[in-house]
Amino acid sequence: MVGNRAVVYSKPGVVEVSNTPYPDLVLRDGPGVNKLNVGRKCNHGVILKVVTTNICGSDQHMVRGRTTAPSGLVLGHEITGEVIEVGSDVEFIKKGDLVSVPFNIACGRCRSCRERNTNVCLNVNPDRPGSAYGYVDMGGWVGGQSEYVMVPYADFQLLKFPDKDKAMEKILDLTMLSDIFPTGYHGAVSAGVKPGSTVYVAGAGPVGLAAAHSAQLLGAAVVIVGDLNAERLAQAKSFGCETVNLREHPNLGEQIDQILGVPEVDCAIDCVGFEASGHGKDHGEAPATVLNSIMEVTRAGGRLGIPGLYVTGDPGAVDEDSKVGTLKIRIGLGWAKSHTFVTGQTPVMQYNRDLMMAILSGRAQIAKAVNATLISLDEAPNAYQQFDRGVSRKFVIDPHGLVRK
Repeated sequence: MVGNRAVVYSKPGVVEVSNTPYPDLVLRDGPGVNKLNVGRKCNHGVILKVVTTNICGSDQHMVRGRTTAPSGLVLGHEITGEVIEVGSDVEFIKKGDLVSVPFNIACGRCRSCRERNTNVCLNVNPDRPGSAYGYVDMGGWVGGQSEYVMVPYADFQLLKFPDKDKAMEKILDLTMLSDIFPTGYHGAVSAGVKPGSTVYVAGAGPVGLAAAHSAQLLGAAVVIVGDLNAERLAQAKSFGCETVNLREHPNLGEQIDQILGVPEVDCAIDCVGFEASGHGKDHGEAPATVLNSIMEVTRAGGRLGIPGLYVTGDPGAVDEDSKVGTLKIRIGLGWAKSHTFVTGQTPVMQYNRDLMMAILSGRAQIAKAVNATLISLDEAPNAYQQFDRGVSRKFVIDPHGLVRK
């Protein structure tokens, strides 16, 4: 029997590479698996040999102990792999196909999926609409930071790369299709970015960098990225963004005014989420900071894209309200300015094929924008520590050593 090794959440601040069960086409009981999903047959699924799988900022929320993730949870929802086993109900995906896996798990049959809202599929998570691999309270589907993983609903979900050899040449770009590139792009589309727009992106982590690159692809005239981390801001500047260091210059409106001549932008994108910090050198965590600041600097009638993660349960929050996702948001300001807010998981399948073509044609340079950095499976625990310290890299795990360096 072939074995399987995976990156596993152990306890707050600690991940380990452990031996885990080789996947089959049944969702077995295990850490984090919803009891109502145990024993679920997946003849509509496939087994993948993982080619690349990425560390995401959303994973870090769990690793920091900011969720109710159980010890032993296999992490990872950004998956690209080669099909090595096909379920009896799979018709169009074949062994040997190289595919991108949307992080949203979606059946393709419910009302949400039929309306292209695959981020809130009704049939994959017994607790609430929407699911993802290797994530707490998302149904318990096993994560993909591993050597092998099972993917259900293969015919509907999987994006097959048309030329395997050419895909491997651009695999560091294509691996971003499972989550952060569509997520950043969704943030930009939700914010209404169009040719000539002025755009503010809150957060220069990988999703913020992906949103900034997406805004450029959509024709934005000026993209301004704000963060507290100078290294991450330097990465944003490397591909043509204006930047604002909110640790050194806490007044966001003044900084935008210096760049644009007016203290506001046409639209804004929140790529930070619920672990936001206050602006300035001495401020600690303040979960509503980004949402309130982007309302302040977005023009009346503007749009706010909010792909940054907000949760209903945060045991490590700074106050009792925040522990249940209740934040002190100035909704009156947003109402007075007639802002449009778009929140929630990104429906990856609305964007991934178009973005694949942008990558294959050379139009999109997402790996360069997010500073994709290839590592082995055994290097993952150290990469988590580096990422938590704020290093400006997007770590891409190569479990089998298949990617040419």
